[in-house]
Amino acid sequence: MSAAVLSAPWLIGALLLDHFLGEPKRWHPLVGFGLFADYLEATLNRDSARRGRGLLAWALAVLPLTLGAWALASLPIIGWVFSLLLLYLAIGLRSLAEHAEPVIKALREGDLAEARLRVSYMVSRQTDELDEEGIARATTESVLENGSDAVFAALFWFALLGAPGVVLYRLSNTLDAMWGYRNARFRQFGWAAARLDDALNYLPARLVALTYALCGRTRQALHCWRIQAPAWDSPNAGPVMAAGAGALNVSLGGPAIYQGELHQRPTLGAGPQAKAEDIDRAVKLVRQGVVLWLLTLAVLWGLLYA
Repeated sequence: MSAAVLSAPWLIGALLLDHFLGEPKRWHPLVGFGLFADYLEATLNRDSARRGRGLLAWALAVLPLTLGAWALASLPIIGWVFSLLLLYLAIGLRSLAEHAEPVIKALREGDLAEARLRVSYMVSRQTDELDEEGIARATTESVLENGSDAVFAALFWFALLGAPGVVLYRLSNTLDAMWGYRNARFRQFGWAAARLDDALNYLPARLVALTYALCGRTRQALHCWRIQAPAWDSPNAGPVMAAGAGALNVSLGGPAIYQGELHQRPTLGAGPQAKAEDIDRAVKLVRQGVVLWLLTLAVLWGLLYA
């Protein structure tokens, strides 16, 4: 507990940097990491690739950088600044809103073509035939899930393990996004990346689900989490999106097309189908959750040093 409490200044500092600066405009370290990951995949993911090669690729991509982060973060003074910058680069709260706002604007103006284009930047499903409700649903789901992955989980692992924790998590999450597909190319090679990301997200996702519930319709959100989440194909996205949808009193889930295949997904949440205003409400829910986490740490900080 004390390690998490002691991390509060770094968490607040990184969130302030993210709020005022946003993501780097020209070059983000994760872009360079993605190129390196592509090289590893092209080298090791052969026709005969099995799970062992995928695990080796994950280790080569993640572990040296995690150890390097630990070494640099251990340095006096420089380590403090380095840790702050790492956490700032790992979170994407402002980016989440910046991706959602053009979708909201296009929907309010009735420009479905622009809305489909904008939501395609946020989701992996096919968007070219989505109607207004489908666009709003996909965007709301993305905000709730990425709020967990790109904001809360990064804060959690930094609070728990500092700079090496957030590097371990963020790189693992990036590899899952790149390799964690259940298709012929990645089913075996990407297995380790997907399972390790599931493990690293297991506890943060449930804390996020509880946070969403506390910031909205609590009883309904907890009910949706308990009843609906087990039917979702992702063990972590299910609790997050079910609780978030219940907290917002909106219905998410349902059929979606991924890589040309129709997936019949269960319904999440309760209430009417998502609309443009629900995207904005989802962004606000994520922000309220971050404030709740910071207030909790502030109270614990006060108790620790009282």
